[in-house]
Amino acid sequence: MKHVVATVDEIPPGRHTIVEVAGRSIGVFNIGGEFFALRNSCPHQGGPLCAGRVSGFVIAETPGEYQYSRQGEILRCPWHGWEFDIRTGQSWFDPAKVRVRRYDVTVAPSSATTDASPPAPGLEPGPYVAERYDVSVERQLVMVDVPG
Repeated sequence: MKHVVATVDEIPPGRHTIVEVAGRSIGVFNIGGEFFALRNSCPHQGGPLCAGRVSGFVIAETPGEYQYSRQGEILRCPWHGWEFDIRTGQSWFDPAKVRVRRYDVTVAPSSATTDASPPAPGLEPGPYVAERYDVSVERQLVMVDVPG
């Protein structure tokens, strides 16, 4: 079941928010305009994973030569520093076995149009009618899909 958790404007690129959805605490991350959602519980000891630091990954092929990659895509648990890939939920130390629950996220347009309501029962429209305009509100919603 999909749950609306925010508008796109409420989670700018490089930021995240923690929401409560269907009794679960979930972190929703915006990485360069793409949205990802992870369970806010570290598989190690249940720490508040999504309250941790978001960073990148340092790679060193030879001593003294370092490369910083995947900026804003690595989440580090605030309790013990376990690192997880925000895009996949996989851990960096044992990606085949240890991961955090990941939820599908979609961005969908939302529009609502207001129509003039009919007169109350028993009343007829009068001879004077104010000019009116249809109004619509459009924005994009971030929705997290949490199974049943």
